[in-house]
Amino acid sequence: MTSWLSDDEQRDWRRFVVMQNRLMAQLAAHLQAEGGLSIPDYEVLVHLSEAPDGRMRSTDLIERICWEKSRLSHHLTRMEKRGFVTRETRPDDLRYSDVVITTAGRAAIEAAAPMHVAHVRSWFIEALSAEELAVLGELSDKVTARLDEATPACPA
Repeated sequence: MTSWLSDDEQRDWRRFVVMQNRLMAQLAAHLQAEGGLSIPDYEVLVHLSEAPDGRMRSTDLIERICWEKSRLSHHLTRMEKRGFVTRETRPDDLRYSDVVITTAGRAAIEAAAPMHVAHVRSWFIEALSAEELAVLGELSDKVTARLDEATPACPA
C-alpha cells in the first residue's frame, strides 16, 4: 500500500521541485544565450578542463557526470562536430578511449564559466546565508547517501 505524502510533505517536495526546475532552466537559458553551451556541454568541459592534460578516460567521465554510456557517446559526437572535444584511443589499452578537450573547447569553457558562476552566485549562493548553505550541503549529502544505498551511484 502506498504511503502518500502528508500535506506538509507534499508542499515541501513541490517547493523543492519548483526551485530546482526554475534554477536549472534559468541557468541553462543564460548559459546557452551568453556562452553558447548547454548544461551538458558545460558539465563535460568542466571535468575535462580540470583533468590533467585536459583528458579523461571515457569511463571516468561517465562516473563523474553520472550518465549512461550511450548518452555520453551521443553527446560527445555532437561536441566533436562542434570542435570542443576529440576522442583518442589509449595507447596503453586499446579497449578504452580518452576524451580530450580541444583548444576551442577550452576557450568555450573559459568564456562561459565566469558568467555561469556569476549567475550561480546571484541566484543560489546569495539567496542563502552561509549557515543555510552549509545545512543545504549537509542535507544534499544525506539524500545522496540514501540514493547510494538504493542504487549504484551511476549507471554502467
